[in-house]
Amino acid sequence: MKLDPFYLIVDSAAWIDRLVPLGVKLVQLRIKDKPEPILRDEIRVAKTVCRAHGCQLVINDYWQIAIEEGCDFVHLGQEDLADANVALIKAAGLKLGVSSHDHAELKTALAAGPDYVALGPVFPTILKKMKWQPQGLDRIAEWKRLVGGLPLVAIGGLTPERLDGVFGAGADSAAVVTDIITSAAPESRTREWIERTRDYALKSDAA
Repeated sequence: MKLDPFYLIVDSAAWIDRLVPLGVKLVQLRIKDKPEPILRDEIRVAKTVCRAHGCQLVINDYWQIAIEEGCDFVHLGQEDLADANVALIKAAGLKLGVSSHDHAELKTALAAGPDYVALGPVFPTILKKMKWQPQGLDRIAEWKRLVGGLPLVAIGGLTPERLDGVFGAGADSAAVVTDIITSAAPESRTREWIERTRDYALKSDAA
C-alpha cells in the first residue's frame, strides 16, 4: 500500500474537524485515558469528518472499538501489539500500523504482518518522555532496507525544515504532532506541511 507523505496525529475529533478540511489525507486519532463512551463518540465524529473529506482515519490502540465502530485502520504500539488479537484485526479487514524503536521491536512488528512500520523518535521530541535516544537519519535508511517494500513512517521531532533529510533517507511518510498542535497558527502550519510533503510526493512519482 501507499501512504500519504503527511501523517497528522491528533488527540481529539475537534482537531480533526479543524484541520482535515484543509487537505489532510491521513490522520491518526490518538486519545489516552478516556471512558469508552467518549472514545466511541470521538471516533464516530472523526469518521464522519474524514469520510466527507477523503481522509484515511487511523485509530490508535483501541483495536476492538475500531472493529466494532467499523473503522478500517489501527495503529498499535509494542505494548498494545502484545495484547492485541492480530488475527482478529486482520479478519475484520483492518489495516495495521506498528511502532518500532529498536531492532527487537522491528522484528516483533514485522512478525505481525503490518501495513506500515513507524520509527521514532527520529529527532528529540517534547511529546512524551522517551527511553530511546533520537534515531537519526541513518536509522531511517537502515529501517527502510529492513522493511523492504513496506511503507516506513518517521515520527518524532519532525518539522517541515527537516523533511528533505527524512525523505531523502528513505521515509515514505512523516508523522507530526507537536509541530502543529503547539503552533500559534495550526491551520497555516498544516497548510505548510501539506505543501512541502506534496512537493516531495511529486518528486518521488517523477523519479
